[in-house]
Amino acid sequence: MYNGAINVLKPPGMTSHDVVSFIRKTYSIKKVGHAGTLDPAAAGVLPIYIGSATRLIEYLSVCDKTYRVELTFGYQTDTGDDTGSVINRTSFTMPSAAQINNALSSFLGLSTQIPPMYSAIKIAGKKLYEYARRGLEIERQPRGIYISAINLLKINSDSILFDVSCSKGTYIRTLCADLGEKLAIPSVMSFLIRTQVGSFKLADSYTLEEIACNKDMCIIPPDHTISHIPHLVLSPNHSTAFINGQRIAYDNTGNDLYRIYDTNGIFLGIATTNKHLGYLNPLKVIQLND
Repeated sequence: MYNGAINVLKPPGMTSHDVVSFIRKTYSIKKVGHAGTLDPAAAGVLPIYIGSATRLIEYLSVCDKTYRVELTFGYQTDTGDDTGSVINRTSFTMPSAAQINNALSSFLGLSTQIPPMYSAIKIAGKKLYEYARRGLEIERQPRGIYISAINLLKINSDSILFDVSCSKGTYIRTLCADLGEKLAIPSVMSFLIRTQVGSFKLADSYTLEEIACNKDMCIIPPDHTISHIPHLVLSPNHSTAFINGQRIAYDNTGNDLYRIYDTNGIFLGIATTNKHLGYLNPLKVIQLND
């Protein structure tokens, strides 16, 4: 039985669901999930979890994601990227590097973003893109996002290339449109590749062809994907108690979550602490031999 994660290099033209289906077929396993949807036209890192490790997906979602983005000035589409229908086109004077850098830096830190109509967010039981395909515009509420880094890499005759690290729920298409608004030039996202999600990096990712040929080699131990969570090693008695879902007396040091291991270094799951009552509470017991 396979349990772990796969750092997939998603090619453009496939949906994240297509990749899940490919992994399901390749590994002959039903329990497959991905951490963070990528647009069909986008490429890059798509973390895939299989088997019991799918229960850890939520802990990767808190990690920043990093993208390399090309933004093209001079036109606007209904989707926010270059796959949509052009709804506005105008001539413009290319902004200076200083103007572009000032606009980019204005997005650093906490801010809000209105999700695009062409997104999978559900309102009244339907995904926004389903309304958009019918020509309907639905009111969307702003959502909080956080951008930790944004760096200009190159200026071309009508486009720029930049890197951005951001929180879950950040739409890069919307960021490009908002950047265009700040510079008073309509703009679209014309290229996107995700270069990192937590500990999953582009340099370590595998193409679908590589996975098909070396499926065993491509599996990452599940606990390696959540190395941002501190760990604890339990005694044999406490390990047994943890596996059985029992609370364990513990003097809390201030962390809320821990990766739990036994004295042999075997990953057992995730525990949470109660700061007031002084115990570890099993949150996710991961049975890797299921």
